Amino acid sequence: MLDALITSKTRIKLLLKFFLNSSKQDYLRNLETELGDNTNAIRVELNKLEAAGLLKSFVKGNKKFFQSNTKHPLFTDIQSILMKITGLDELMKRVLENVGDLERVYLTGSLAQGNESEIIDLILVGKINRAYFSELIAKSEKFIHKKIRFVVFDAKEFAEKEAKIISENDLMLWEK
Repeated sequence: MLDALITSKTRIKLLLKFFLNSSKQDYLRNLETELGDNTNAIRVELNKLEAAGLLKSFVKGNKKFFQSNTKHPLFTDIQSILMKITGLDELMKRVLENVGDLERVYLTGSLAQGNESEIIDLILVGKINRAYFSELIAKSEKFIHKKIRFVVFDAKEFAEKEAKIISENDLMLWEK
């Protein structure tokens, strides 16, 4: 749906990556590997987004890092549009606020990496009513037209395995 408004697939991937997770910082070569696009296409889009003030950059060592500019007047609007298009806004409203004693929720998988995906992968930390949660997920999948996969960890188990479970691309959606 976003590709009808924005013709550059590379720009869409960069917006998803940087605006769904505003704390993400990344550099050109890593983006090339992660997004699967060529360096020149990524560089052109990064420069356009930076010139528009949507991204800010800084140099660390010999690498130029980029990050979303959360002070840009359109930041929250763009982030909101991306949340709606990916279905994350409805997921948050319909499901995560009503399932039990959640401590944290992470988005993982393709969507967390900034790639469009028909699947929303979640890691939930806390105690939930799994039967009720599965019911809510089934209803939400019909509404947002995406498949939702999830795994649940209790707080103790998550704390013990967090380093193995969470990757640098995972995005925290919610924290108690």
